Amino acid sequence: MQDLGAAFQQALGLVAAGDAGLWAIIALSLRVSLTATLIAACIGLPLGALLAVARFPGRQGLLVLLNALMGLPPVVAGLVIYILLSRSGPLGPLGLLFTPTAMVIAQAVLITPILAALTRQVLEGMWEEYAEQLRSLGSGPGRAVRTLLWDGRFALLTVLLAGFGRASAEVGAVMVVGGNIEGFTRVMTTAIALETSKGDLPLALGLGIVLMAIVLGVNAAAQLLREASARWSG
Repeated sequence: MQDLGAAFQQALGLVAAGDAGLWAIIALSLRVSLTATLIAACIGLPLGALLAVARFPGRQGLLVLLNALMGLPPVVAGLVIYILLSRSGPLGPLGLLFTPTAMVIAQAVLITPILAALTRQVLEGMWEEYAEQLRSLGSGPGRAVRTLLWDGRFALLTVLLAGFGRASAEVGAVMVVGGNIEGFTRVMTTAIALETSKGDLPLALGLGIVLMAIVLGVNAAAQLLREASARWSG
């Protein structure tokens, strides 16, 4: 117990002292997760809005697929991306395997279905309210999607925060495609796993403290945005 307490004190010391190695890992984690969330948002938000608006053959099957992909095991996603990016894979010549770019791709693949599904759920109710008015104005699906995305922007911010929280907590897929290379592809989650297995509890705890602070901050921000959105719409 005393050893654990000493490790926790050392962890707080590393965070407070601005340890270069620790903060380099944190900076890379944030860069990878934010980039992946941005890419996923550019795909998932319009797709979710389109599914809320449009009715077409195969839509139900696409919804089933989207919901299934929300539960895609990270290591499976990582394995598929590994195969695509490996030397013998179709994208091998790009040389992306074991780089931060590969980690961004893995996180984006994992959270795009989540953003799309949540966006559809948020905007479907709005579409029921706006549909008749937009149709009377002669709005096509494209304009309807843009209108819903704009009017639902506050609610969709919480969707983006959920996606970022999921990305920042990812470990399986980024370990497979990033390789956990020190100083290059080591992020908070993979570093925590490695340092714990090595018995370096102070660094693992320090990274865990920062990761928990980020997760709590994201959830607090999402809650505040939900309340603000409810007041604004009500």
